[in-house]
Amino acid sequence: MSEQLKFIVEHLNKDPFKKNFNLITFDSLEPMQLLQILNDVLAEIDPKQTIDIREEMPDQTAKRMFTLLGMLKYKPPGNTSEPSSFRQGLVTGSKPVIHPILHWLLQRITELKKRAYLARFLVKLEVPAEFLQDDVITDTYHQYEELVEGFKTYHKECEQLKSSGFSTAEIRKDIGAMEEEKDQLIKRVERLKKRVESVSNHQRMLELARQLRVEKEREESLAQQKQEQKNQLFQAEQRLQRSQQQLKDLRQAAADAKPESLMKRLEEEIKFNSYMVSDKLPKELESKRRMVQYLQKVVSEPAMGQAELGELEDKIRENNIEINLLIEKRMMRNDPMDDKLSLFRQQASIIIRKKEAKAEELQEAREELAALDRELNQKNSQARDQDGDEVIRGDEFKRFVGKLRSKGTVFKKKRQEITELRAEYGVLQRTEEILKQRHEVGQQQLQSMEAQKGISGYSDTQEELERVSAIKSELDEMKGRSLDDMSEMVKKLNSTIVEKKSALAPIIKELRPLRQQCQELTQEYEEKKAQYDSCAAGLESNRSKLEQEVRALREEMAQEENRYHYINCMKEIIEMQMQRAAEEMKAYVSPDPQERRKTIREQYMKNIAEQESLGKKLREQQKTVRESHGPNMKQVKMWRDLEQLLECKRQCFLRAQSQASIGQVIQEGGEDRLVL
Repeated sequence: MSEQLKFIVEHLNKDPFKKNFNLITFDSLEPMQLLQILNDVLAEIDPKQTIDIREEMPDQTAKRMFTLLGMLKYKPPGNTSEPSSFRQGLVTGSKPVIHPILHWLLQRITELKKRAYLARFLVKLEVPAEFLQDDVITDTYHQYEELVEGFKTYHKECEQLKSSGFSTAEIRKDIGAMEEEKDQLIKRVERLKKRVESVSNHQRMLELARQLRVEKEREESLAQQKQEQKNQLFQAEQRLQRSQQQLKDLRQAAADAKPESLMKRLEEEIKFNSYMVSDKLPKELESKRRMVQYLQKVVSEPAMGQAELGELEDKIRENNIEINLLIEKRMMRNDPMDDKLSLFRQQASIIIRKKEAKAEELQEAREELAALDRELNQKNSQARDQDGDEVIRGDEFKRFVGKLRSKGTVFKKKRQEITELRAEYGVLQRTEEILKQRHEVGQQQLQSMEAQKGISGYSDTQEELERVSAIKSELDEMKGRSLDDMSEMVKKLNSTIVEKKSALAPIIKELRPLRQQCQELTQEYEEKKAQYDSCAAGLESNRSKLEQEVRALREEMAQEENRYHYINCMKEIIEMQMQRAAEEMKAYVSPDPQERRKTIREQYMKNIAEQESLGKKLREQQKTVRESHGPNMKQVKMWRDLEQLLECKRQCFLRAQSQASIGQVIQEGGEDRLVL
């Protein structure tokens, strides 16, 4: 805060304010005095704000300052960011409000002067919509907007000229040099005229030379117009080709756009999207969530040692044993009807997996199609930006169309397979439901018959006993076969191990020198790699230096090129001025009076004479006005008195007419008499 006060006091003591404050006197100022200082700073930025705030109402002062600060784009600090508190602090002259404003204004006073000057012309007047219904007001408002736009362009040109770097000394020097060259050219023209005057028909030859120059200029302009017309024709042909290609594509797309095909396509898309939303995506989302939860759980767990890992392996082994026992119990408790249904379950699971695979393939195909569409749009935009030929043409376009057709056929086949699988899946679901219903009906009938005979549960126990006995016999056979197989397998493994050892022994002997050679080559590779890295670093540094030199030379070349163009432009301007000076001199020394009248000097002399005669007439008119001012003012006063007298008589006459209902006024001998 002290730094802010120091900055404010330091700038208020400088020009143009010269307040002679110090920190104590500035901090002890009254609110009105502080507001007056703020108003003085705003008046320095915008001269319209020059006013004594004691002669203005506080609300008007706050509104005026608030409007100007908003125009200058001032943002209050955080503690006074609300408009109501900021306005209240501005009305009362609060230091926490005024000091930041002064600090902000004094920091950028030159920038704010320019902004205030521009705002005076660029802040548009708000005209209500009901007033804009009038044609005169609308035209005036359009003219006002055009003037604002014109001011913007002129201001930009003025700023560019100010920042262009031309100084008055250089311009004067250039003017002096141009005048010297002009004198030299005049002398040279005079010498050439003296030489030419001795030649016969020199006027005719000069006229022919002038006509030749005019025709050459015309020929150049016509050649330039011809080239422009050729370019426009080429661009129009390119646009026509692109438009024809787009029309052809649209017609091909519209050829297959029947209502039935569109409805079928939309139905397929709806089915696919509903399947993705209802089945596939929720499962994937749930699996991802479970994976995230599992990973979070793993991350939250502390680091495990070897003992804990051993315990986890023991638990896993016990769980596997328990799972195997449960599977055996389930096999013993297996139902023949369930065995029949297991086939349908397997088919249903296969169909579901196929459906998911096809859905994934379709999703990938759609993503690939979308990527190709984006790439095609990008290529088309690049082709439109370029004014050259199309990007794809001929054989490439045919190959591209062939690929699209092959992909289209593959997509149609896949879509047909998906529809067939969906139909088969529906049939299997319906078959499964029918078989379940039949099984339930058969079970109910069997249970009712067993209840009638008094042997309820007999079928279940018998089927279970048969199944257990069959399973036991199968297990015994499997155990016998598994023991024989295990013994044979052990013998085979031992024999294969011996064979492999004997076969690997010579290979291992050959491998030992190769390992040593590999180590040597690895060491040599590391050395070569270090040499390569150092050499690459040196070359990279040299390349960066060369790039910097090339960049500097390119910048220098650009500057020299700009200077060359500037000198050429100045040369053309000087040549045009020389040409104008030569024509002016020729017309001035011409014996023909008509040619002399066309010279700029004669026109200026004529304008000066006309202005002098006009000034003489205006001075005579001013003299007559001054002489007749007094009598005319007296005459005006007399006319005003006469007007008042006539108005008074009119009022009296009106009063007399209003009194006619009471009596009658008779005038006799210049007197009025009321008769009742």
